[in-house]
Amino acid sequence: MIITAISLLSFSCQNKGDSDKNSVTKRIQYDVMLRNPEADPDWWVQNIEGSDREKLVKDILSRVSEGVVKAYDFHTNRPLSVEEVRKIMKRVDTISLERAVPPYDLVDTVLVTEIRLSDITKLRFLEEWKMDEKTLDFSKQVLGICPLIEKYSDSGELRGYKPLFWVFFSDRYPAALETK
Repeated sequence: MIITAISLLSFSCQNKGDSDKNSVTKRIQYDVMLRNPEADPDWWVQNIEGSDREKLVKDILSRVSEGVVKAYDFHTNRPLSVEEVRKIMKRVDTISLERAVPPYDLVDTVLVTEIRLSDITKLRFLEEWKMDEKTLDFSKQVLGICPLIEKYSDSGELRGYKPLFWVFFSDRYPAALETK
């Protein structure tokens, strides 16, 4: 199912005359919001319809967690095991809290935080673009996708987005990224 979804994304912008096109860029990377934070624009601006969005993210996560599709570390491009992906998707922290009543001793508390589908608010795309110079007809090939989650400060302010891992759809990657 994920291969079908990615193939549709990958080939939706491609035409049969792709061989007549010249490379605009061998790789371009950009983030796409999955939900538009503003209500004013048309529903499709910076948005994927709810059930489609959930299915896309669910397909990516389930195929990676099943080991059907290989995930790669975002920073090192090293292949990740299914267990390493599970650890990325689930964080366990231990904190010490002081009791509110005497004798006020410290008690260790285990916090387990799991990333939910709704926590993934952006997808980072790595693509190759081609263009027919005569017609200005563009085609794109999706080379990789990286799910992103929001990161907040202790005061609740959005600090940015944390990449979880890469999923690549081209035999050239992740090796081609090492020539940055």
